[in-house]
Amino acid sequence: MFENSHQVPLDHSSTLDEHPAGHTIDRHRHPFHQLIYVSSGVFAVRTEDASWVISSARAMWVPAHTWHEHRVYGSSRVHTFGFAAADEPLQTDTPTVVSVDLLLRELLIACSEPDLPSEESDRIKEVVRDRLRRSHIQPLVLPTPRDPRLAHACALAEQDLTRPRTVTWLARHSGAGERTLTRLFRTEFGMTYPQWRAIVRVFHAMIHLAEGATVTEAGHRCGWATTSAFVNTFTRTIGQTPGAYRAAARGVSVEV
Repeated sequence: MFENSHQVPLDHSSTLDEHPAGHTIDRHRHPFHQLIYVSSGVFAVRTEDASWVISSARAMWVPAHTWHEHRVYGSSRVHTFGFAAADEPLQTDTPTVVSVDLLLRELLIACSEPDLPSEESDRIKEVVRDRLRRSHIQPLVLPTPRDPRLAHACALAEQDLTRPRTVTWLARHSGAGERTLTRLFRTEFGMTYPQWRAIVRVFHAMIHLAEGATVTEAGHRCGWATTSAFVNTFTRTIGQTPGAYRAAARGVSVEV
């Protein structure tokens, strides 16, 4: 990760790009803050510290000078908005995912229209700033492990989410003690292993749904015994049902 780094010399205007499934954008950074919104498809954003998944109900705030990289899941329409380093509608110096309501969605789409006059763009962006200040911050973050023992254990757990790997199993197969792994999950991630695994399962379910899996298929692939249990957990975590999430990400009818 992060071998081919480069600094992208872009201004802080608004842009609209369409990316095919699987497209990646190498590690880079901007001298300005950036808001990334996906009106269709799913976009994964990764920094040295964590990973996030964004779609039509969530936008990503990337503070100025933050190194980050992207991967597209499903054909995606990506809207990006630059804000000068001194212009901070979100008072945070760390990457943050915010909720996008219907009004903010339409503003973001309108603001990134090609050939939009700069005066009109500036007026829309002023309202965007106001709406961002009111947006609810979404808590779903997948932290990046630092300790090699924890990184190995996390990789083992993610290899097959259909199997409910326990900390005891991870310890036996990673070569780290069970107490050590339990401590590392708490000290590095600030959560227990079951809490981390729940986030990982939802994280991967979001990607499967964007790539075309049905709700039932996504739930099964990520280890839920029943579709109803998957729907309940996903809805509680993301704030919308997996069917609604899939439809928004792919622009298709809700399907189970």
